[in-house]
Amino acid sequence: MPWESDAMSGLHIDISGPEDGIPLVLLHGFGGDGSAWDAVRAGLPGTVRVITVDLPGHGGSLHAEGRGGAGRMAKAILAGLAETGVDSFHLAGHSMGGAVSALMAMRAPDRVRSLTLVAPGGMASAINARLLARYAKATSAAEIRACLTEMSAPGFVTSQAVIDHVAAARSQPGVLAALDEVYQAMFPNGPDEGQGVLPAAALAALAMPVLVIWGTQDPVLPCPKPSALPASFAYSVLPELGHMLPEEAPDAIIRVLGQALTSGG
Repeated sequence: MPWESDAMSGLHIDISGPEDGIPLVLLHGFGGDGSAWDAVRAGLPGTVRVITVDLPGHGGSLHAEGRGGAGRMAKAILAGLAETGVDSFHLAGHSMGGAVSALMAMRAPDRVRSLTLVAPGGMASAINARLLARYAKATSAAEIRACLTEMSAPGFVTSQAVIDHVAAARSQPGVLAALDEVYQAMFPNGPDEGQGVLPAAALAALAMPVLVIWGTQDPVLPCPKPSALPASFAYSVLPELGHMLPEEAPDAIIRVLGQALTSGG
Protein backbone atom coordinates (compact mmCIF):
# COMPACT_ATOMS: atom_id res chain seq x y z
CA MET A 1 0.00 0.00 0.00
CA PRO A 2 1.32 3.48 -0.77
CA TRP A 3 1.96 5.86 2.06
CA GLU A 4 3.03 9.46 2.24
CA SER A 5 5.68 11.01 4.42
CA ASP A 6 6.29 14.65 5.16
CA ALA A 7 9.86 14.81 6.41
CA MET A 8 10.92 17.37 9.00
CA SER A 9 12.40 19.36 6.13
CA GLY A 10 8.90 19.72 4.68
CA LEU A 11 9.54 17.35 1.76
CA HIS A 12 6.61 15.34 0.45
CA ILE A 13 7.67 11.73 -0.12
CA ASP A 14 5.35 9.02 -1.47
CA ILE A 15 6.36 5.38 -0.99
CA SER A 16 4.74 2.29 -2.46
CA GLY A 17 5.73 -1.36 -2.82
CA PRO A 18 7.08 -3.98 -0.43
CA GLU A 19 9.11 -2.84 2.57
CA ASP A 20 11.91 -5.22 1.56
CA GLY A 21 11.70 -4.24 -2.12
CA ILE A 22 14.44 -2.70 -4.23
CA PRO A 23 14.40 1.04 -3.35
CA LEU A 24 14.02 3.34 -6.34
CA VAL A 25 13.80 7.12 -5.89
CA LEU A 26 12.14 9.11 -8.71
CA LEU A 27 12.51 12.88 -9.16
CA HIS A 28 10.29 14.85 -11.56
CA GLY A 29 11.06 17.91 -13.67
CA PHE A 30 10.50 21.65 -13.34
CA GLY A 31 6.91 22.70 -12.75
CA GLY A 32 5.61 19.20 -12.04
CA ASP A 33 5.30 16.84 -9.10
CA GLY A 34 5.64 13.14 -8.34
CA SER A 35 2.53 12.27 -10.34
CA ALA A 36 4.61 12.75 -13.51
CA TRP A 37 5.91 9.22 -12.86
CA ASP A 38 2.48 7.58 -12.53
CA ALA A 39 2.64 5.67 -15.84
CA VAL A 40 6.18 4.48 -15.06
CA ARG A 41 5.27 3.45 -11.53
CA ALA A 42 2.34 1.42 -12.80
CA GLY A 43 4.61 -0.68 -15.02
CA LEU A 44 7.46 -1.37 -12.61
CA PRO A 45 7.85 -4.87 -11.14
CA GLY A 46 6.13 -5.56 -7.83
CA THR A 47 9.56 -6.20 -6.28
CA VAL A 48 10.43 -2.48 -6.46
CA ARG A 49 9.82 -0.09 -3.58
CA VAL A 50 9.05 3.14 -5.42
CA ILE A 51 9.80 6.44 -3.68
CA THR A 52 8.67 9.61 -5.42
CA VAL A 53 9.75 12.95 -4.01
CA ASP A 54 8.22 16.32 -4.84
CA LEU A 55 11.11 18.70 -5.48
CA PRO A 56 11.37 21.65 -3.07
CA GLY A 57 9.11 24.42 -4.30
CA HIS A 58 6.84 21.95 -6.08
CA GLY A 59 3.67 20.00 -5.22
CA GLY A 60 3.52 18.87 -1.62
CA SER A 61 7.05 20.20 -1.04
CA LEU A 62 6.05 23.78 -1.86
CA HIS A 63 7.47 25.22 1.35
CA ALA A 64 10.20 22.64 1.93
CA GLU A 65 13.79 23.42 2.72
CA GLY A 66 16.00 23.47 -0.37
CA ARG A 67 13.93 25.73 -2.63
CA GLY A 68 16.01 27.36 -5.31
CA GLY A 69 18.79 25.76 -7.31
CA ALA A 70 19.51 22.11 -8.00
CA GLY A 71 22.35 21.98 -5.46
CA ARG A 72 20.10 23.10 -2.63
CA MET A 73 17.47 20.61 -3.72
CA ALA A 74 19.97 17.75 -3.81
CA LYS A 75 21.17 18.45 -0.28
CA ALA A 76 17.61 18.73 1.06
CA ILE A 77 16.39 15.55 -0.62
CA LEU A 78 19.33 13.50 0.63
CA ALA A 79 18.53 14.71 4.15
CA GLY A 80 14.80 14.09 3.75
CA LEU A 81 15.34 10.55 2.49
CA ALA A 82 17.63 9.82 5.44
CA GLU A 83 14.95 11.11 7.82
CA THR A 84 12.48 8.72 6.20
CA GLY A 85 14.88 5.78 6.58
CA VAL A 86 15.86 5.57 2.91
CA ASP A 87 19.63 5.27 3.10
CA SER A 88 20.69 3.33 -0.01
CA PHE A 89 18.72 3.50 -3.24
CA HIS A 90 18.62 3.51 -7.01
CA LEU A 91 17.94 7.01 -8.33
CA ALA A 92 16.28 8.37 -11.45
CA GLY A 93 15.48 11.95 -12.40
CA HIS A 94 13.83 13.69 -15.32
CA SER A 95 14.89 17.13 -16.61
CA MET A 96 15.59 19.33 -13.56
CA GLY A 97 15.16 16.20 -11.47
CA GLY A 98 17.99 14.70 -13.53
CA ALA A 99 20.34 17.52 -12.59
CA VAL A 100 19.31 17.15 -8.95
CA SER A 101 19.85 13.38 -9.14
CA ALA A 102 23.34 13.80 -10.60
CA LEU A 103 24.28 16.20 -7.80
CA MET A 104 22.91 13.77 -5.22
CA ALA A 105 25.11 11.03 -6.69
CA MET A 106 28.13 13.32 -6.51
CA ARG A 107 27.38 14.29 -2.91
CA ALA A 108 26.56 10.78 -1.64
CA PRO A 109 28.04 8.17 -4.00
CA ASP A 110 27.94 5.56 -1.24
CA ARG A 111 24.13 5.85 -1.06
CA VAL A 112 23.26 5.84 -4.77
CA ARG A 113 23.35 2.32 -6.26
CA SER A 114 22.63 3.41 -9.83
CA LEU A 115 21.76 6.68 -11.55
CA THR A 116 19.27 7.03 -14.41
CA LEU A 117 19.06 10.40 -16.12
CA VAL A 118 16.01 11.08 -18.29
CA ALA A 119 16.58 14.08 -20.60
CA PRO A 120 18.50 15.63 -17.71
CA GLY A 121 19.26 19.25 -17.05
CA GLY A 122 22.78 20.49 -16.52
CA MET A 123 24.59 18.54 -19.24
CA ALA A 124 25.13 21.63 -21.42
CA SER A 125 24.15 25.28 -21.31
CA ALA A 126 21.61 25.01 -24.16
CA ILE A 127 18.01 25.13 -22.95
CA ASN A 128 14.69 26.57 -24.13
CA ALA A 129 14.50 29.19 -21.40
CA ARG A 130 11.61 31.06 -22.99
CA LEU A 131 9.38 27.99 -23.10
CA LEU A 132 10.15 27.22 -19.46
CA ALA A 133 9.42 30.84 -18.53
CA ARG A 134 6.00 30.55 -20.16
CA TYR A 135 5.36 27.25 -18.39
CA ALA A 136 6.33 28.73 -15.03
CA LYS A 137 3.68 31.42 -15.44
CA ALA A 138 0.95 29.26 -17.06
CA THR A 139 -2.23 29.00 -14.99
CA SER A 140 -5.12 28.27 -17.36
CA ALA A 141 -5.74 24.86 -18.88
CA ALA A 142 -5.18 26.31 -22.34
CA GLU A 143 -1.81 27.86 -21.41
CA ILE A 144 -0.65 24.67 -19.69
CA ARG A 145 -1.68 22.48 -22.62
CA ALA A 146 0.05 24.78 -25.10
CA CYS A 147 3.33 24.55 -23.15
CA LEU A 148 3.19 20.77 -22.65
CA THR A 149 2.32 20.26 -26.32
CA GLU A 150 5.38 22.28 -27.30
CA MET A 151 7.55 20.26 -24.91
CA SER A 152 6.39 16.90 -26.28
CA ALA A 153 6.89 15.07 -29.54
CA PRO A 154 4.66 16.08 -32.46
CA GLY A 155 1.37 14.24 -32.21
CA PHE A 156 1.58 13.43 -28.50
CA VAL A 157 -1.50 14.57 -26.61
CA THR A 158 -1.26 15.18 -22.87
CA SER A 159 -4.28 13.72 -21.09
CA GLN A 160 -6.95 16.08 -19.79
CA ALA A 161 -6.43 14.60 -16.32
CA VAL A 162 -2.83 15.78 -16.34
CA ILE A 163 -3.82 19.24 -17.56
CA ASP A 164 -6.47 19.51 -14.84
CA HIS A 165 -3.98 18.36 -12.19
CA VAL A 166 -1.41 20.97 -13.17
CA ALA A 167 -4.05 23.71 -13.37
CA ALA A 168 -5.33 22.85 -9.90
CA ALA A 169 -1.79 22.91 -8.50
CA ARG A 170 -1.07 26.29 -10.09
CA SER A 171 -4.13 27.79 -8.37
CA GLN A 172 -2.65 27.23 -4.90
CA PRO A 173 -1.22 30.25 -3.05
CA GLY A 174 2.53 30.66 -3.41
CA VAL A 175 3.01 28.26 -6.31
CA LEU A 176 3.87 30.82 -8.98
CA ALA A 177 6.29 32.63 -6.68
CA ALA A 178 8.05 29.34 -5.89
CA LEU A 179 8.34 28.44 -9.57
CA ASP A 180 9.79 31.85 -10.34
CA GLU A 181 12.34 31.40 -7.56
CA VAL A 182 13.40 28.04 -8.97
CA TYR A 183 13.44 29.39 -12.53
CA GLN A 184 15.74 32.26 -11.58
CA ALA A 185 18.13 29.85 -9.83
CA MET A 186 18.33 27.77 -13.00
CA PHE A 187 20.06 30.61 -14.80
CA PRO A 188 22.88 32.00 -12.63
CA ASN A 189 23.98 34.34 -15.44
CA GLY A 190 20.51 35.07 -16.80
CA PRO A 191 18.33 33.07 -19.21
CA ASP A 192 20.14 34.38 -22.30
CA GLU A 193 23.34 32.67 -21.10
CA GLY A 194 21.71 29.27 -20.68
CA GLN A 195 21.42 26.96 -17.71
CA GLY A 196 24.07 26.13 -15.16
CA VAL A 197 26.23 23.18 -16.21
CA LEU A 198 27.22 20.26 -14.01
CA PRO A 199 30.97 19.69 -13.49
CA ALA A 200 32.09 17.32 -16.26
CA ALA A 201 34.96 15.80 -14.29
CA ALA A 202 32.71 14.94 -11.35
CA LEU A 203 30.15 13.37 -13.69
CA ALA A 204 32.81 11.26 -15.38
CA ALA A 205 34.16 10.16 -12.00
CA LEU A 206 30.85 8.65 -10.82
CA ALA A 207 31.50 5.00 -10.02
CA MET A 208 27.94 3.67 -9.94
CA PRO A 209 26.21 2.60 -13.18
CA VAL A 210 24.87 5.68 -14.98
CA LEU A 211 22.21 5.33 -17.66
CA VAL A 212 20.94 8.19 -19.83
CA ILE A 213 17.85 8.24 -22.04
CA TRP A 214 16.89 11.12 -24.34
CA GLY A 215 14.44 11.93 -27.14
CA THR A 216 15.96 13.07 -30.42
CA GLN A 217 13.27 15.75 -30.87
CA ASP A 218 13.59 17.23 -27.38
CA PRO A 219 12.59 20.91 -27.73
CA VAL A 220 13.62 21.85 -24.18
CA LEU A 221 17.05 20.28 -23.75
CA PRO A 222 18.69 19.36 -27.08
CA CYS A 223 19.58 15.67 -27.40
CA PRO A 224 23.40 15.48 -27.25
CA LYS A 225 25.76 13.39 -29.31
CA PRO A 226 27.24 10.43 -27.40
CA SER A 227 30.64 12.15 -27.42
CA ALA A 228 29.18 14.95 -25.27
CA LEU A 229 28.61 12.55 -22.35
CA PRO A 230 31.14 10.59 -20.31
CA ALA A 231 32.16 7.39 -22.10
CA SER A 232 31.16 5.34 -19.05
CA PHE A 233 27.49 6.35 -19.36
CA ALA A 234 25.10 3.89 -21.01
CA TYR A 235 23.23 6.11 -23.48
CA SER A 236 19.87 5.32 -25.11
CA VAL A 237 18.28 7.57 -27.72
CA LEU A 238 14.56 7.52 -28.54
CA PRO A 239 13.94 8.60 -32.15
CA GLU A 240 11.27 11.22 -32.77
CA LEU A 241 10.36 11.64 -29.08
CA GLY A 242 10.29 14.90 -27.15
CA HIS A 243 11.12 16.08 -23.64
CA MET A 244 8.25 14.64 -21.59
CA LEU A 245 9.54 11.07 -21.70
CA PRO A 246 7.91 9.70 -18.51
CA GLU A 247 4.54 10.48 -20.13
CA GLU A 248 5.50 9.98 -23.80
CA ALA A 249 7.41 6.72 -23.45
CA PRO A 250 6.89 5.07 -20.05
CA ASP A 251 7.70 1.62 -21.45
CA ALA A 252 11.12 2.81 -22.62
CA ILE A 253 11.79 4.37 -19.22
CA ILE A 254 10.74 1.13 -17.50
CA ARG A 255 13.13 -0.83 -19.73
CA VAL A 256 16.07 1.43 -18.86
CA LEU A 257 15.19 1.38 -15.16
CA GLY A 258 15.11 -2.42 -15.32
CA GLN A 259 18.67 -2.34 -16.57
CA ALA A 260 19.66 0.06 -13.81
CA LEU A 261 18.07 -1.99 -11.05
CA THR A 262 19.97 -5.12 -12.11
CA SER A 263 23.29 -3.38 -12.79
CA GLY A 264 23.55 -1.41 -9.58
CA GLY A 265 23.36 -4.20 -7.01
